[in-house]
Amino acid sequence: MYFQYGEKEIKYLTQKDQKIKEVIQKIGQINRQVDNDLFSSVIHHIIGQQISTKAQATIWQRMNENFSSINEDTIFLVGIEKLQKLGITFRKAEYIIDFAQKVKNGSFDLKSIENKSDDEAIKQLSSLKGIGIWTAEMILLFCMQRPNIFSYSDLGILRGLRMVYHHRKIDRKLFEKYRKRFSPYCSVASLYLWAVAGGAIPNMKDYAPKKVNKIKI
Repeated sequence: MYFQYGEKEIKYLTQKDQKIKEVIQKIGQINRQVDNDLFSSVIHHIIGQQISTKAQATIWQRMNENFSSINEDTIFLVGIEKLQKLGITFRKAEYIIDFAQKVKNGSFDLKSIENKSDDEAIKQLSSLKGIGIWTAEMILLFCMQRPNIFSYSDLGILRGLRMVYHHRKIDRKLFEKYRKRFSPYCSVASLYLWAVAGGAIPNMKDYAPKKVNKIKI
């Protein structure tokens, strides 16, 4: 399943901003896969931290091959050692087991997140071990399909903004200007900025100052 958006969101963004309009017209529809199960999505995102997308996909495939269902009951019974055998680090395995235990014993109310605002949901998710604000934001976007997620912590979004708008640097004040412009459909804008950052439009460059390596003599 893909992140759902259509004519309403595209019309809004293209009317608000000429440059994002040009980007959308060049790239066309973006099909970005989502995970509708919140429990497995949290685990998926813990696994994916600080590793490549390919490595994350490999480990996730192993998880699905080894477990008939990824839920609090099956994961709680697995144990850290077996998770490590699938390629998950000891620390991440600890986070995953801790999360499963909290959901199982009711100390973390996963279902309540669905009814919370973005800020409240991010706060609740980031209270978990191994879940920071950026990871919580990605869960809201790629699992819950919240329409207005725009992450200042995401390097791809910052790079995309620099490339589209020819900025050398994106500080918080400038970032919030774009958040306000794209709201309430920041998630769709994020999809296109990620695509730009990944090279979807040839000849677009990053305007960030190049780092100069100083040679000490």
